[in-house]
Amino acid sequence: MDFPFTGVIPIDKPPEASSRQMVNAVARALQMRTVGHAGTLDPLAAGVVVVCVGHATRLVDFFHQLPKRYEAVFLLGRSSPSDDLETPVEVEANPRRPSWDELFAAIPAFRGDIMQRPCDYSAVHVGGQRAYRVARKGREIELPLKPVRVGHLAATSYEWPRLAVDVECSTGTFIRAIGRDLAASLGTRCVMASLVRTSIGPFCREASLPLSDISPDSIEARLLPASVAVAHLPTVVLSEPVLEVAVRGGLLPLSTLRTLPAEHIAAIDKAGELVGILKLHGSGAYRLRPNFRGLG
Repeated sequence: MDFPFTGVIPIDKPPEASSRQMVNAVARALQMRTVGHAGTLDPLAAGVVVVCVGHATRLVDFFHQLPKRYEAVFLLGRSSPSDDLETPVEVEANPRRPSWDELFAAIPAFRGDIMQRPCDYSAVHVGGQRAYRVARKGREIELPLKPVRVGHLAATSYEWPRLAVDVECSTGTFIRAIGRDLAASLGTRCVMASLVRTSIGPFCREASLPLSDISPDSIEARLLPASVAVAHLPTVVLSEPVLEVAVRGGLLPLSTLRTLPAEHIAAIDKAGELVGILKLHGSGAYRLRPNFRGLG
């Protein structure tokens, strides 16, 4: 299918707006239906939401491979069912006030590859339902630990009860849970007071289009090519004969690609346009999936 526009555009989402509103605003401006986002952001949070247009909507899974960076503020000595300000907050009567040295010593345990229990108020599935729906009914939830990666975690300021942190992490990491577990390790509790996503891979907030500035002209001027979504993948330029086989759904032996083996390889035509992703097949050859020139 041919689309009038294909590409990605980072939008700076304001607090209280939903990620879906970013998608709807772009879709209305371009008068297109094939628009989606590459990773939701809670309504209370602000920052980068990458919106995909046209063929780029089929590259969302590759955005999930990119690290995300956040600035979060926590209030210690408090707790809530949602671990933030979305639900009623309970203030501890006699909270323990950890020192800066204690905080500094505790943070390294939450860096690297860690196991994390998702927040009860989250979109994780529990028995076929979203966890937040179960939690709102007052039912107890048992969520299994899941592996996440925290590439960077640092306290940027701390003055009781306010703690500000800078975090870079993998997709699926709960920033609220980092605060929850860090506070627990210090003998207290906390709620997340604010969250800003400052970047997703190379897409930073400073270069994102504010929601209030979305218009047909502003999107056309700042729409990035779909290839930027897979810039972290190996890339190969397909010659015309090889490209013809690929777009028809044929298998391509690695020897025809003249590149090192990888699970996914970005396929580019001679004009520099992304034509799809070469995915390793069980036979050891590659097939174009997704295929922007064909049906696959």
